[in-house]
Amino acid sequence: MKIIAHIETDFKEKFGIPRQSGLVSESTGRIIFEKEYSVPEAFRGLEDFSHIWVLWQFSEAVREDWSPTVRPPLLGGNKRMGVFATRSPFRPNAIGLSALKLDKVEFSKTEGIILHVSGADLLDGTPIYDIKPYLPYADSIPRAVGGFTESLEERHLEVDFPENLLTGVAEEKRTALKAVLSADPRPSYQDDPERIYGMSFASYEIKFTVNGRTLKVTDVNEK
Repeated sequence: MKIIAHIETDFKEKFGIPRQSGLVSESTGRIIFEKEYSVPEAFRGLEDFSHIWVLWQFSEAVREDWSPTVRPPLLGGNKRMGVFATRSPFRPNAIGLSALKLDKVEFSKTEGIILHVSGADLLDGTPIYDIKPYLPYADSIPRAVGGFTESLEERHLEVDFPENLLTGVAEEKRTALKAVLSADPRPSYQDDPERIYGMSFASYEIKFTVNGRTLKVTDVNEK
């Protein structure tokens, strides 16, 4: 399989990336294509679609071996499920699939074709294998059943972001950062109110604690 593009996002490490695409609509990205595939004709008609499927590589999880069962973080990391019943990155083939909102198709003289997307759940620099249009009449299944995920509580936190720390973040990054924090970046099995967590976002290192349903930002450092 050929890598056709890479995506630029604000997620510089695995911790803090939304668990699924679309969960944090404020999370944006730019898909920049390799010169061979940056051909305007290849994108003719794509601007008429609101969403796209992105097929990509779990580039930080490529390994020779695999396990038939994994421990989904959503189940606390203590219960094993079949790898094909999960979206774990540790698979026989390290392939991911995301449905992203297509905000704009840009034709740049310096960078070639750029797809501006939102709802991204990909690490910065992730290799892209393919792009396909999302088709509402075929891809949306209202009566679909979500298996073991349907019994899980939706996790959203109130974010306490002191003003003196928030002003240390570029204004155009604030809304997305607060949305990512609200989605609870922690693994579900971590619930220590005394623990200070660290998360990279864009050019910042964010420190925070979580007590009950409240996340409090304790420090912001620009890297």
